[in-house]
Amino acid sequence: MFDRLLDKNNQPTPEQIEKHLGEESFARLSALEGFLRAHYQLTKELRFPFGGGYGWGYKYEHKSAHLCYAFFEKGAFTVTLQIGDSRVPSLENILSALSPKARELWANRYPCGENGGWIHYRVLSNADLEDVYKLINVKKNILTNP
Repeated sequence: MFDRLLDKNNQPTPEQIEKHLGEESFARLSALEGFLRAHYQLTKELRFPFGGGYGWGYKYEHKSAHLCYAFFEKGAFTVTLQIGDSRVPSLENILSALSPKARELWANRYPCGENGGWIHYRVLSNADLEDVYKLINVKKNILTNP
């Protein structure tokens, strides 16, 4: 159902990415980029990282600091981001303000470090996007962690 662009030898064009995502998901991806551009010194790169299962996606960075990946899916996209040990206390401060879906994803994260980890958040709604904004801000809050 959420097929990804898994052919490493066939880099998708922006038009193919838009068509694959569909109108609603492309609008959400555009909103994510708008949020990132408004809050960070954003760079974006089309990548095929981590081997065959993730497929094509955009890597977003602030200056040289990794913010997240957005992997293209049919009718959705998945944001993959890491919350490092030093940012876990900030995440715990806002955990109750996140949706049950986000809290479950954090509870079942792929571990990294003592308490940190990787989250794979499939964005299916505008509410999901709001969670992603909060998670990215925890990861790299330029107001407190330039």
